[in-house]
Amino acid sequence: MSDSTLHIAAAPYLRLAATPQHLRDELVITTTERAFQPRVDDLLSDWVATIATPAFKLIREREGAQESFCSIGTGVGLDALAAIETLGATKIGVTDVHAEVVAAAVANIRNNLRDPARIALQSGFGDLLAPLAAQSPRYRIIYENLPNIPIDDAEEIATARVSSSFVPPRRESVPEALKRNLLALHYVALLQARDFLAPEGSVLSLLGARVPLAVLLDMASAAGYRGEIFTYGWKVQTETEAILTGHLAQQEAGLGPYHFYRAARLAEVFADVALADSGQKALELEARLVPDQLSPAEAWSAYRRGESIGHTVAVLRSRPV
Repeated sequence: MSDSTLHIAAAPYLRLAATPQHLRDELVITTTERAFQPRVDDLLSDWVATIATPAFKLIREREGAQESFCSIGTGVGLDALAAIETLGATKIGVTDVHAEVVAAAVANIRNNLRDPARIALQSGFGDLLAPLAAQSPRYRIIYENLPNIPIDDAEEIATARVSSSFVPPRRESVPEALKRNLLALHYVALLQARDFLAPEGSVLSLLGARVPLAVLLDMASAAGYRGEIFTYGWKVQTETEAILTGHLAQQEAGLGPYHFYRAARLAEVFADVALADSGQKALELEARLVPDQLSPAEAWSAYRRGESIGHTVAVLRSRPV
């Protein structure tokens, strides 16, 4: 697959009530083969449009502008563009695994700004936040929406397309409960983030909540943070075959269990839940959904019958203790 170009109307994508202030009206985004692909044709499946941007807006509403923002695993850079427009960030950091992904993301960010000189941009490719260490930056918001399912071959990551199914194996010590729930990379990101947070800064982890919310809060605590479920919602499962079969294989190997849902049921349960209240109501909503849980095998069977499958999503906000 070669590089391609997406044309995205910024206001509908970010659900802005008016013309964007900092971004161009039409975003021209170069996507590379190894970057996680945005789902601009189906915004209910798109992480930045449906999950990240509403959380950014809520932070801006409650706390004002956040001057600095870093994305771990930025992909095409839409998360950083969303932060510039909705959080008011002027200092931006981006990392990803591959050099060509970061180069494209940096170009996407710069080329889609009304005033590129307004933004100080730091970037690097490699492992999580490590590429930025030499610059010693500090950020108010560090954002991550990282892969879950590990692969066994350390060399495969160099050639495999980066997606939510492929991450390098980790050498760090990770609590067994977090490994079992496929949270190793998120945990390591939290550990690294402590050295990159500005005073009163926080980490936003976007997590497919296919495991209990209590496990996500335990992860924050284990990494030395005070965690809260900032927002709670749902999205349509993307890369459905790879994700369902990947989780099925992990559960059959004794990990998990993991939970999915019929998208129609998620839409029904969350229909009247306001974003601002969703974090506070998260445990209540999770309990309400217990009878509707599908195992990976059940979700895979339903998907093969033509049913739309989704999962709940938690934005975990973690502040150092």
